[in-house]
Amino acid sequence: MFETDALRLLVAVAETGSFTKAAARLDYTQSAVSRRIASLEKAAGGPLFERLARGVRLTPAGRALHRHAAEVLARLAGAADEMAAIHAGRGGRLRVGAFATANISLVPAALRAFARSRPDVEIVAVEGRTGELVRRLAEGALDLAVVSDYPSGLPSADAVTTEVLLEDELFVVLPRDHRLAGAGTIDLRELRDETWLQDVSADRPMMLAEVCGRAGFAPKRITRIAEWTGKFGYAAAGLGVALVPSLATWAVPDELAVCRLGDLAPRRTVHVALPAAPLPAARELRELLHAAVPRTTAG
Repeated sequence: MFETDALRLLVAVAETGSFTKAAARLDYTQSAVSRRIASLEKAAGGPLFERLARGVRLTPAGRALHRHAAEVLARLAGAADEMAAIHAGRGGRLRVGAFATANISLVPAALRAFARSRPDVEIVAVEGRTGELVRRLAEGALDLAVVSDYPSGLPSADAVTTEVLLEDELFVVLPRDHRLAGAGTIDLRELRDETWLQDVSADRPMMLAEVCGRAGFAPKRITRIAEWTGKFGYAAAGLGVALVPSLATWAVPDELAVCRLGDLAPRRTVHVALPAAPLPAARELRELLHAAVPRTTAG
């Protein structure tokens, strides 16, 4: 294995044609250069330079190693430049995770602004549930994540910090011909006989059950639909009603009415999560997420 400093010395000697000139370029003594080159030749298995009356020149083996050394040093210099650019917030890749409803409007709005200010940064978007996103952030697989405390609270992880982005109120969506569709704000207890559209499995905590419990009833019928598009389709067909976060109201089709739930309205807290030493690009995106909040939450 050849040391980087030895390869750099090889290139300097080859370019100057002299141990003395290479020593001056790299701030070595001539004897130090001679010793390092002798050690490099031993590692290479034979002479790398012909010693001439005036200076030195590369042997065939030396020319081969010089070619590889130049490539290695160029790659290392490129890597150093790329790392410096990333840590300065220029270029590189930013890996961003978010849960599904944050990807409807909040995250895209912030990423659009980010792309305008940092077009040289490549964005890699990942969608997942909060627990998975926090785990990936802790493992170094993400640079920033948008997470929430629903349904089981905000998970914690070593070297991951969080800060509140917004309080996300939940609404109910009804078909336009529903008897309560024009009410604007309705009492949740008036929906006690409805079929509810819900996505989580029976063995996980459900905000719906908690909210209905506070209103004094339990849902009589639940239809489990995983994706928001499916929920909206079922609701538009009159097959049920669904709780919808304000972050998702931007995607509600015209066939549905969005109603508030007054004092019984459930809420969740949305956070932005970062590693302990975030990239400058991640810090910039965090600020853009904060700026995007007033444009993406329903009021």
